[in-house]
Amino acid sequence: MRIRLRDAVFEIRRSSIDGKGLFTKRRIQARKKLGEMTGELISQREAVRRVRNRQRIAIVEFGNGKAIDASTRGNYFRYANHSCTPNAFVRIFRGHIEFYAIRNIKPGEEITCNYGNTHHNGNLRCNCGSRRCRGYL
Repeated sequence: MRIRLRDAVFEIRRSSIDGKGLFTKRRIQARKKLGEMTGELISQREAVRRVRNRQRIAIVEFGNGKAIDASTRGNYFRYANHSCTPNAFVRIFRGHIEFYAIRNIKPGEEITCNYGNTHHNGNLRCNCGSRRCRGYL
């Protein structure tokens, strides 16, 4: 699956981190906006209900009682996997979940971000492969 966004071309393919991942086909400069995650707007209460007994979660909470569930009506950013040393970061701004490059990203590199606190509560083993891996999400 190929997706074009601005001057970057993304591809969804198998990831060594977890399941499928989001990869770039072109070089991306540091601080460049990669795009935005989309999905279904739900309450934080509904988000907590949906994550029960799920290993793969594609939900981002806004902190105002609302959340986006990218597993329903979401776009390709739902495939951005966690890394303890990510190449992108997530900015939540005015109801948008934006992705930006932390550093230059090479063609073929997987787009990763640090998930921070998750609904896994430290019970899911991290497979990011980083030398600075914390071990769990």
